[in-house]
Amino acid sequence: MSANILSFIIFIPAVIAFGLMITTKHVETVRNIAFLTTTVILALVLKIYIDFEPSAGMQFVTNVPWIASYGINYYIGVDGFSLTILMMIAILIPTAYLLLWEGRTKGYWINMLLVQTGVTGTLLALDVILFYFFWEVMLLPVFLMIGIYGFGEKIFTTIKVTVYTMAGSLLMFVAILYLGVAYHNEFGIWSFQYDNLTNITILTYSEKMWLFLAFLSAFAIKIPIFPLHTWIMETYKNAPTGAVFLLSSIMAKLGVYAIVRFLIPIFPEIYIEFSTWFVFIGLFGLIYFGIAALMQDDIKRMFAYSSASHLSFIAAGIFSLNAFGINGALYLIIAHAIATGALFLLVGLIHDETGYKTIKDLGGLAKGAPIFTTIFAIMLFANVGLPGTNGFVSELLIIFGIYEFNHTLGYISALTVIIGASYMLWMFQRAILQDRVGEPLKFRDLKIKEIVGLAPWVFLVFLMGIYPDVFIDKFEPTVTHYLNDILQIGATK
Repeated sequence: MSANILSFIIFIPAVIAFGLMITTKHVETVRNIAFLTTTVILALVLKIYIDFEPSAGMQFVTNVPWIASYGINYYIGVDGFSLTILMMIAILIPTAYLLLWEGRTKGYWINMLLVQTGVTGTLLALDVILFYFFWEVMLLPVFLMIGIYGFGEKIFTTIKVTVYTMAGSLLMFVAILYLGVAYHNEFGIWSFQYDNLTNITILTYSEKMWLFLAFLSAFAIKIPIFPLHTWIMETYKNAPTGAVFLLSSIMAKLGVYAIVRFLIPIFPEIYIEFSTWFVFIGLFGLIYFGIAALMQDDIKRMFAYSSASHLSFIAAGIFSLNAFGINGALYLIIAHAIATGALFLLVGLIHDETGYKTIKDLGGLAKGAPIFTTIFAIMLFANVGLPGTNGFVSELLIIFGIYEFNHTLGYISALTVIIGASYMLWMFQRAILQDRVGEPLKFRDLKIKEIVGLAPWVFLVFLMGIYPDVFIDKFEPTVTHYLNDILQIGATK
């Protein structure tokens, strides 16, 4: 079981999804079995988290031939980076089910299961062809969810996000093939294992730069990084709540993860050379998206810009070339997934109950829903980085990292965090606390199962904010390995 535990975690949701697809039409049965499946996966991931040895490198590895004649392997494993995100996915998905519990269809739940297989496979794949396969697998169910269960111009939105992501994926696929051919030309055998590709020495500087940019285009679209962000606003506005949750809390984070997993080891010198540019682009995105969020009246669009702003900050931390920045970026991946995921689910609840999602039409929700308001406020404070929350720890580490990288950029990053607090508190005041102009809205408080679903997220916000070492100790040895052994610049801390 231990040797194949990662394969169980990847494929159980897909096997259950296809089984449910042909055996029952009963929506409640499909939903209940899907939820049970995600809780089983949570238990398996928890076992891995307990058994994981932080300083032992890649663990729970399976490496067997898949398409042997072309050196393509079913190669999976987990290290400190992927374990942290794997744990995040395992906790968020079953608890999110409790907030999406009612009013969904059989197809909705089946797509949720298939997405879980796609994102988990993407996270654990160590062969770049296998990674590409799962990268595409996780997109298809989300396209279906937007196209079938979305709002407004859902077909146009589906086409737009498809064109963007397929363009990025095509560039990445060409780069993968180029690397595979280069490895074959140098060593006489085929291989697409990422650790083997790091041994290629025959590529020129120009070839490495273009390959780096091809990979980065695919990952930057997914995150998204300015200026490859224009698909996100209409998508978050028109997509159903479950799809927005998956895109913002999980799939966007895989773009950042892929930069760390593949770009740093395969192109270390290009990563170092371009780092100043991408720290600057990250900070520009933090400011640009923050100001754009201030101008929005649609809450989902506001959170879309807010999410893009935080993800730009994460990107700046990843390129800061020191342990402070990279540890902070990885920590903010988790903190942002919890806070933004909860906020998108709660905004979806507001839309479902009131029919409104614009700030000017809302107001006075706090009076009839004190538990909803309390949890909304906790997630909002975590999102703006209030001391005592996980957002504070991660944003502080990134600011230290950028300051270590460049003092001037460090001062700018510290000041620009104020923008995020401004639009979040302004929205909270108008949409939740302040009385509504006209007739009061009918809005219920959270149900017991919704409170149970959000309770672990609230617990994690404060646990990660007060005892960060419990979590950072799991991935810090991997960060140190990247800085000392791959980039050879030392783990400044």
